[in-house]
Amino acid sequence: MDNFLVFFLAEREQSADDVMTRLTAFIHGARQTLDFAIYDMRLSDPLRARLVAALHEKAQAGVGIRFCYDADKPPQPDLAAGQDPAPTGTGAFVQSLGYSWRRIAGMKLMHSKYIVRDRQSVWTGSTNMTDDAFTLMENNVVEVDSPQLASYYAQNFEELWEKENFEQTGDVHTDPVPLTFSSQPATAEVMFSPGCGLEIDSEIARRVRAAQRRVRICSLLVNSGTLIGELSNLLRHGRVAIDGIYDRTQMEQVYLQWQEVPQNRWKIGALKEIIMHAGLVGKNSAPYTPTGPHNFMHNKVLVIDDTVITGSYNFSRSAQFNAENILFIESASLTEAYGAYIDHLVEKYR
Repeated sequence: MDNFLVFFLAEREQSADDVMTRLTAFIHGARQTLDFAIYDMRLSDPLRARLVAALHEKAQAGVGIRFCYDADKPPQPDLAAGQDPAPTGTGAFVQSLGYSWRRIAGMKLMHSKYIVRDRQSVWTGSTNMTDDAFTLMENNVVEVDSPQLASYYAQNFEELWEKENFEQTGDVHTDPVPLTFSSQPATAEVMFSPGCGLEIDSEIARRVRAAQRRVRICSLLVNSGTLIGELSNLLRHGRVAIDGIYDRTQMEQVYLQWQEVPQNRWKIGALKEIIMHAGLVGKNSAPYTPTGPHNFMHNKVLVIDDTVITGSYNFSRSAQFNAENILFIESASLTEAYGAYIDHLVEKYR
């Protein structure tokens, strides 16, 4: 039997109820514990009611429920010092649910999005707990039944819970875990930042550098200088196919930021060349505003030969210093599933 599943979201291609049905099904499977590491959680009343009902049923059955969330930031964060803003409303929403919670401090972001169930199973991926994430954004969710993999997420959660600060967490030693997908053998390894942030950046670059056939991009942002450099090298050698999709609107904002920092300006021309020569398709999303609709191409996915890289980790320097999680999954059948999804998005937004 398969012990991990994946499902894909695209703008206006599924209802919020569809996603909530999957989420509550995962919750209903709990027998002992549910630990949520949340970056953004703000649901409309109908979705909130369904979540509340599912959690209440589990709590009544004796399941322990805890939330860690990124909301311990001042209303006006010190951007000059590198402090990032947290989504407004998440803290009030989590606290209103009535379960144990901890605000996770830190200069950057507690950006993970995962649930650990009974230290046996994990729900993870790129999807925040908001209506827009469920209905307007491109996202992916991975559900894994594996005590070994879940134990790594549980270790990371306990660090956050005990410290109430994500800095100097995530240095979790992990090994590849055997799994099954589509009745075929697979392996998955998880890594966490900030403890392994530099190692994650290096590992992504190493895998891109070693690509033999293909690199497929399905990512909100591509702003790691290391990754940009390796993609440029692949294009120069011309032996590996590179294609995919990114969020054009959000990257335009990044270009403006790079322009203000002399040592980052080289990235602008380098990435534009990659986009042009690889034919990357850009989604034109709505510019970010705190209260407007958010329809980002929000995935953080690379497909390299028969490996899928996915999680909460944007391919950026900032992600190295946030609290993030990222999976490296070896599975030929899974890469085909992600490949079909990328093909669909490329055609949709070409």
